[in-house]
Amino acid sequence: MDIPEIQALLPHRYPFLLLDRVTALEPGRHLVALKNVTINEPFFQGHFPGRPVMPGVLILEAMAQATGILAYRSADTPPDPDELYYLVGIDRARFKKPVEPGDQLVIHAELQRTLKKIGRFRTRAEVEGVCVAEAEIMCAARSYDRD
Repeated sequence: MDIPEIQALLPHRYPFLLLDRVTALEPGRHLVALKNVTINEPFFQGHFPGRPVMPGVLILEAMAQATGILAYRSADTPPDPDELYYLVGIDRARFKKPVEPGDQLVIHAELQRTLKKIGRFRTRAEVEGVCVAEAEIMCAARSYDRD
């Protein structure tokens, strides 16, 4: 999946769309996505001057966005325009190595189970085959009122 296909599923846009491509997808099972980390990212200006490091919460957000794509493709239905897919829980989050400009995050998301519109996923982010972060993530589709 390229950017237009990703944007068709996720409501996120610059600077908060944190996935550049989906390279593998098996609905109901797993997904592999890429995030190219560049010095032009707006957060590097302040995190940290002289030693830029991608914030861990944004790595988690990228992993959560990957779960959204996997959930929508697993359900085999387009997103409901009156729903948003919210991050509702994070367990066992671990950060093992800093992510720096020039790195390419390879994000793995594995669907563990779904119940109604809630999904539980095991996620992992790697740089050059080395795990830099991992977490169990729960997300849920919830209706919202546009007014």
